[in-house]
Amino acid sequence: MAKIIYTWTDEAPFLATYSFLPVIQAFTSSAGVEVDTRDISLAGRILAAFADRLPAGQQVSDDLAELGELALTPEANIIKLPNISASVPQLNAAIAELQALGYDLPDYESASPEEKARYDAVKGSAVNPVLREGNSDRRAPAAVKNYARSHPHSMGAWSADSRTEVATMGVDDFRSNEQSVVMPAADTLTIQHVDAAGAVTPLKEGLGVLAGEVVDATVMRAASLDTFLAAQVARAKDLGVLFSVHLKATMMKVSDPIIFGHVVRAFFPQTFANHGAALAEAGLSPNNGLGAILAGLDALPNGADIKASFDTERANGPALAMVNSDKGITNLHVPSDVIVDASMPAMIRTSGHMWGPDGQEADTLAVIPDSSYAGVYQAVIDDCKANGAYDPATMGSVPNVGLMAQKAEEYGSHDKTFEISAEGKVQVVNAAGDVLMEHEVAAGDIWRACQTKDAPIRDWVKLAVTRARVSNTPAVFWLDPSRAHDRNLIELVRTYLDEHDTDGLSIEIMSPVEATKFSVERIRRGEDTISVTGNVLRDYNTDLFPILELGTSAKMLSVVPLMNGGGLFETGAGGSAPKHVQQLVAENYLRWDSLGEFLALAESLEHLARTSGNARASVLAHALDAATGTLLNEGKSPARKVGQIDNRGSHAWLAIYWAQELAAQTEDAELAEIFGPVAAELAEKADQIDAELIGVQGSPVDIGGYYKPDAAKTSAVMRPSETLNGIVARLAAPGR
Repeated sequence: MAKIIYTWTDEAPFLATYSFLPVIQAFTSSAGVEVDTRDISLAGRILAAFADRLPAGQQVSDDLAELGELALTPEANIIKLPNISASVPQLNAAIAELQALGYDLPDYESASPEEKARYDAVKGSAVNPVLREGNSDRRAPAAVKNYARSHPHSMGAWSADSRTEVATMGVDDFRSNEQSVVMPAADTLTIQHVDAAGAVTPLKEGLGVLAGEVVDATVMRAASLDTFLAAQVARAKDLGVLFSVHLKATMMKVSDPIIFGHVVRAFFPQTFANHGAALAEAGLSPNNGLGAILAGLDALPNGADIKASFDTERANGPALAMVNSDKGITNLHVPSDVIVDASMPAMIRTSGHMWGPDGQEADTLAVIPDSSYAGVYQAVIDDCKANGAYDPATMGSVPNVGLMAQKAEEYGSHDKTFEISAEGKVQVVNAAGDVLMEHEVAAGDIWRACQTKDAPIRDWVKLAVTRARVSNTPAVFWLDPSRAHDRNLIELVRTYLDEHDTDGLSIEIMSPVEATKFSVERIRRGEDTISVTGNVLRDYNTDLFPILELGTSAKMLSVVPLMNGGGLFETGAGGSAPKHVQQLVAENYLRWDSLGEFLALAESLEHLARTSGNARASVLAHALDAATGTLLNEGKSPARKVGQIDNRGSHAWLAIYWAQELAAQTEDAELAEIFGPVAAELAEKADQIDAELIGVQGSPVDIGGYYKPDAAKTSAVMRPSETLNGIVARLAAPGR
């Protein structure tokens, strides 16, 4: 039997799986397709990391490692939902919840070096680099784009006198200090620190590289970062705008929490000058955010004095952008609360505003310390100031082809990122002892290296040409000739483009800022432009443009053609997932939109049909696509408030429309016969199902946990319609 792997992840997508997966399994069983599951949730990964220390009844398998091996095979067909890329506060919260459930796990902060290494392997972007053994193809499906044009979402007005802007370093940052080499042959590299006296300390040894691999090294200088941040705090105060910082402390799990800590210290300089030593001794690090520090002050003998100092500096400084003004949660509370690729598009969509402490929107100084990609957002802001907000009813699209396979570029830097402890040099040397790259460093500097293998680059260029040909759309490689890494990629791209038939295609190479200007000009004319980008810009662009075009990035189709022939199908962004969980627990109403899951499942079924010869899977895929279009046009996506359709209701209506499409199709008579009575019964009992789903809304529910909800409780909450459950069970029953 052909198999699809559907992943259990976290938060709202995890809850939605309890409702949607039984429908999937029932429908696909009619085509001889098995939909199996693997747990790659944060809790599951923590338990897998410590399985050898847990009793047999608590041990879990390392599903992520298994899927990583599967992704290297032609048989891979994986549907990957959004998962938590854990910051330290999230990791600590998950550990505490598991400990309360009876799992004997060590605390992260007091763990031994060996235990902390296990946790660090779970922290941050631990999932995506394992599964992404291919490059990314993300685009808005026609049905989704047409719906957005017919039902445009709200966009805030822009004016030329908006004071919102981006602040970035431009000097002494990762972009400006970058060095890059293309390896002439396979080699083994060492990263080493040479102190002022010439003593050599290896930072990382045995770093294998392949011929043609692009290896980069760079450093962000802490002193310059601190000077820059202090200036931006003062500038926001002078301009009378909100102060905000936008980082990626989840994916850049080593560097960006450190940078976040610098921001917290810059906003509260006097407090850290007076009390920094006491906070450090108590283990209260600004890298974990203001919220963690404030929560720990009660345990300190002078905690009240420190709290008063924070309050005074906050009152005297610029107004802070807020994550939740009602609850007093600021932009600086949790490093994973404000993620640049989600927060910046949301700000641009809302007139360049963020929420202030007074609960009102206001212009904002958006601080993005590293200048590698900050100019992209400034270019969009400048365009909005000059031309007004974009119009979702007429604007074009910016699909993306992203270089991400085999931990490409910055997102593969975690194990090669170091906070420097002493003045000296950091060198990258080859096996022969030759110094390939070298940086002068001081204590506190953040140094990192990353790798980009040649095979993914070749595949990326091939995918770009393929997409440009299939869609008959101009494609632009977003590469900056003034950046060392990009200069090397430009040469490789030009070489590999010559290996393909590009006659009649429009393929350009532009810096990210120029590519942004080119793309938004075309957007305003209703024209599409493929952005062909590196790994980080892939992440940024596949949030930026979809949020402007569609209102959300969760409605994008995300296909990863794996390099060895398999397929990985991702289902959209999960940035709003925590708020959705909170609403479910408080009101038994889940706003999460599973449209991304619908789109990914259809592509997964189509891929399975191509690779296994299962024609019936293709019939299921076509019917699902048609059903998804009907769902959108009939307004059966989740709404916002209790008493309206929610995630569970959208699953029920998708099942109705999917069954109707399968009953009406003429390609497979047996499938039509199977689904004819199912479609009739679902349609006949649609009102009853609706009433059962909406009738449970409005009261708090218990799912038994946040990071590891109780399965029985969660299933009961997410499957409250006995009528729908009965129909699905009969469809799934052997022999029906």
